[in-house]
Amino acid sequence: MKKNLKITPEGTKDFLFAECSAMDYICTSIEKVFVKGGFKRVITPALEFYDVFSIPSSGISQESMFKTTDNKGRLLVARPDSTLPIARMVSTRLKNNTLPVRLYYKQAVYRSNPSLAGRRNEFLQMGVELLGAKGKRADLEILTSAIKSISAVADDFRIELGHAEVFNALSKELDINDDYKEKIRVSIESKNYSALNNLLDKLKPCKTVSAIRSLPSLFGGEEVFDEAYDICKGTGAENALDYLHSIYKELSVLELGNKLIIDLGLVQRNDYYTGIVFSGYINGIGDAVISGGRYDDLLSEFDAPMGAAGFAIDTDAITMKHLSDDDVNYSDNPDVLVFAENGHEMKALRYVDELNEKGIKAQFSVLETIEETEQFAKSRGIAKVESI
Repeated sequence: MKKNLKITPEGTKDFLFAECSAMDYICTSIEKVFVKGGFKRVITPALEFYDVFSIPSSGISQESMFKTTDNKGRLLVARPDSTLPIARMVSTRLKNNTLPVRLYYKQAVYRSNPSLAGRRNEFLQMGVELLGAKGKRADLEILTSAIKSISAVADDFRIELGHAEVFNALSKELDINDDYKEKIRVSIESKNYSALNNLLDKLKPCKTVSAIRSLPSLFGGEEVFDEAYDICKGTGAENALDYLHSIYKELSVLELGNKLIIDLGLVQRNDYYTGIVFSGYINGIGDAVISGGRYDDLLSEFDAPMGAAGFAIDTDAITMKHLSDDDVNYSDNPDVLVFAENGHEMKALRYVDELNEKGIKAQFSVLETIEETEQFAKSRGIAKVESI
């Protein structure tokens, strides 16, 4: 039993010293973007009723949730997502507020991942929700906020932009059930061409099947639209393409160049997203660090129908990337370590305060001798020791 006390549970992690400093820097940089954008912080409980996450469109499997019960036997879960609790909160605590509302969060989420997946079960997540607004203005607000957020913590990034209704409109024209549709969606999302072809080869050849087969390859700059219009002409996907093209043109004033990419293979949870969808990547991190989009149907599940859009940021992944950068230094060492001779302790403590007020990082030595203090400074790489 004692051996277990020396380690953290599988899928969790202690953060120490420089890691905490790096995380503070990342979170503060992103939080400044949120606050400047008029978003107000909210915190939801770490424990929620299971029913909040059991709605069909949640996209969160029952197996991935940590569960417990309260003293009345009611089923609770450790928060696996922040958007659904915020939807619950808006439909109750904020139901009489003037819309739209801009909210942001910074809190841990908990997912039970397979032991070999290489993903943590607990991770810090930040994000925003813009609730009570639809249309181009709201979508541009969310997209520019996401771009500003990722720009605040990385130079080498890209934003991939798509529209959920491209795939939804095409798949509605096929005579397939929801399970088969989901298998096709997953194959497109993972760009598994072999699996996708196997699924589509079983369907009757038609223009819609050809269009869906092409979605994973429709990836790039504005030239993607020419090919997409040709492939999707006469299908229900044309309106979504028109809207996505207009959003792309609006964002062109930001002069992002090849950092802004159209990806019609971006078909995230089709039972959740209803409009634009996007992901953000930072060079050196394999998975997306930002994901989001429009989900206008979600609040209806809480009897508060309204437009909704937002995104979440994996701050843990960005933090670990910053720690690996050679040109980043998160040392917590003081510039000066101050030792107090006997009887001069309070004088030394006041001197430490004076140095810190001047912008010189100083720390008081609690060791008993100057020799111990100098040895400690040497072992920690502290450049200067002063004796008072």
